[in-house]
Parts: sequence; C-alpha cells; structure tokens
Amino acid sequence: MRDNELILYRDYDHADIMESARLILSGEDDAVKTHMTAFAGSLVEMAVNHGYTGNLWQAYLTYIIANNENAFSTSCEMRGMPQGSVTEAAVHDLSIFREMFATDISEMDQICGTGFSKMLTEYAGDQDRSRLFNKRIRDSILKLRDSLATSKSDEDFAAKAAQFYGQFGVGKFGLFKAFRVEHEEGRVRIAPITNILHVQLEDLVGYESAKKKLVANTEAFLAGRPCNNCLLFGDAGTGKSSSIKGILNRYYDRGLRMIEIYKHQFRDLNDVIDQIKTRNYKFIIYMDDLSFEDFETDYKYLKAVIEGGLEKKPENILIYATSNRRHIVREKNSDKNDRDDDLHSNDTVQEKLSLSYRFGETIYFGRPDKKQFNEIVKAIAARSDLHMDEEELLLEANKWELSHGGLSGRCAQQFINYMLSGE
Repeated sequence: MRDNELILYRDYDHADIMESARLILSGEDDAVKTHMTAFAGSLVEMAVNHGYTGNLWQAYLTYIIANNENAFSTSCEMRGMPQGSVTEAAVHDLSIFREMFATDISEMDQICGTGFSKMLTEYAGDQDRSRLFNKRIRDSILKLRDSLATSKSDEDFAAKAAQFYGQFGVGKFGLFKAFRVEHEEGRVRIAPITNILHVQLEDLVGYESAKKKLVANTEAFLAGRPCNNCLLFGDAGTGKSSSIKGILNRYYDRGLRMIEIYKHQFRDLNDVIDQIKTRNYKFIIYMDDLSFEDFETDYKYLKAVIEGGLEKKPENILIYATSNRRHIVREKNSDKNDRDDDLHSNDTVQEKLSLSYRFGETIYFGRPDKKQFNEIVKAIAARSDLHMDEEELLLEANKWELSHGGLSGRCAQQFINYMLSGE
C-alpha cells in the first residue's frame, strides 16, 4: 500500500477504509481481525449507500478517483487531458491506484483468519435502493471501475480516468445534480442534496405557454446563446417550483446543475459564484418563494449580483426564482401616496421595483379555472392509478377544493393523495 506517496489524490472521503487496508497488509498491528471486520463493514455500508455491486474494494477506489478534485481532474473536466508535469504527477498517483486495484482480498482474509473475500468481490446488492446516487451516476462509476480493472498500463489507466472526467466531470458537481449552501468552519460550502424529487415537466398539467418559455430560455442558456434570468410568479400551488425542478431533471444530462439558496444567504452569493464560475457546468441558482417585506433590505445583495456590480456575471450562471408577488418586494399604497414620510416617494417605488426588473424573463402561473382544475384532477388520477367514476371523482374534488385552498394544481394533488390514502 503506497497511498502515502500520492501527490495529487491525497485528500479523499472514507479514508478509514484505506487505513484499515494498510494496517492489515502491513502486518504491523496484532488486531488485524478487528481491522478486517471494520474494512468489510465500511465497504458494505458504502455499497448500500451508493448501490454498488461486484468488487467493492475496486468500487471504493474508483469512487476516490471519480470524486477527487485536483489540478489534473479539473483540467480534464474543462479542457481534456493536459500536457506537462501535472499529467506526470497524475500518472504517478494513478499507477498507485492501479497497484491497489490488484490487491487480493483473499490474501487479506488469510492474514486475518476471516472469510470475507467472496462477499467483498462478488457483492450482490439492491441497486435500485441507492441512497446517494442516481442510477446514471452509479452505473457510470461501476463502468469506470470495470474499465480501469482491465487497463494494460499506467498510462492507459490514467487516460481512462481523464476520459471519465471529460464526460462526467469530477467531484460533487459530477456526481450530483442539486446543491444547497451551508457554512462550515466559517466558510461557505456548496453541499450536495442527495434526495431529489424526480419531477418531470410533463407531470405539470397545463401551463404549456409558460413551460415553453422556460424551456426556450434554458435551452438558450445551455447552448451559450443570449438568455435571461427568470422570475416565475403567480398564485400559490400553480406549479412554479415544480417547473424549475422539472427543468433540472430534463437537462441534467446536458451538464445543468442547480444550487438552492435562501434569502438569508444572499450575502453568500459572491462566494458561491466564485466557487462555480470556472467549472464546466451550467448552474442555475434557484430561489424559491422569493419575497421581501418593506423593512427587509437583503434584496439589495441580489440586485448587485444579478446586474449592477462591477464584476460581470459568469456566462455559466443563471438565476431562476419563484414568487407569489410580481414585484417581489412588498408594495404599499403609502409608497405612492404618502409624501410626508418620503419626499422622494417615486424613488422609493423605483427602488423596490428595480429587483423584479432585473429578471429579463417573467413568466406568469395563474390559478386554473374550474374546467382546468377538473382536467388536472383527471390527469393526476390517471397517473396515480386512481380508478373512480369520473363524475364522482370530480364531485369529490370540487368538495375538497372548497375547504382546502381553492383551485390549484397543489390542491388537486393533495386531493388525489387523500383519496389514495383510503381515509
């Protein structure tokens, strides 16, 4: 085990697995059986979380390679395999991983007096119950593992890793589709969201014109054509947030990623942008249910980021927001009529309106009428395999909406959920 000789791939998750393997193979510790059980347990736990099958030790090593952001892997993501010393350093490191790929788990069993090798090299798990990865990412890692295992040379091993970085990217942005903003030891951290609601645009009944505008703007963004920040506004429960989630799921395979940020985090926007502006992905910064009371001033941070600061907004970043308010910031009649409080009342109004004006695309989602609501109910019932007489279904749905928030897609979904619950 020469992992202590790594140059670029030094920092990685689940380092305890590597440490256990080192202690077992070094023969320097009498408690080898304890290390072996810890080694096996950690690999199995990782397999359950990620949906791995087959050789779990090689899957673990492949995860490190796929997830490690360093000078070589990020260069491959952006421009392909680089030339020069950084590649020499990477080939050195990856040759060590190639040696570790050849580790004989049965030899570890013999050292420890255990019998885990068959389980760890022929692991059979429930791939459809991965907690962290979607099927595409899991399968791509396992495919990379199998490809790396058949490499003919260190250079071939490194070339296959570089090809993976170019196709899928590296690290959390390569392995996940959605993120949130957190603080860790005083620093802004972009953290993966591992449990994503798989909403599709087609799931949203109606609003074809609104969805068409959103799709057109997003496709222009992905193609590098001129596009606009988008504000989706309108009545509650009409599908604004679902549409943006559907956009992510539709275009994830084309390099689209989404970072959710809340209004109390707007001061972190510049830090977030600095972390993603040089990556080879298209990022939508997503702000749900955006609104400000007249005494809140954090919207000014957002104004500066969208348009108005000295630094140009990177071309790989777009902002999508939803709001029940067309102008986002609460307006009062006094803003227009009460000149005693503010001698320049028109300036006050313009200050509040200026945020919404910086969204070049505004898309309206209105509350459906009775006929549209009935169509939504029927569509969701059919999709949910709820079999009822249509007349009875609509009669019950109309009773439900009268006491549950009125006509909206959300109300229709809640009604179907209630009917399926059997209460």
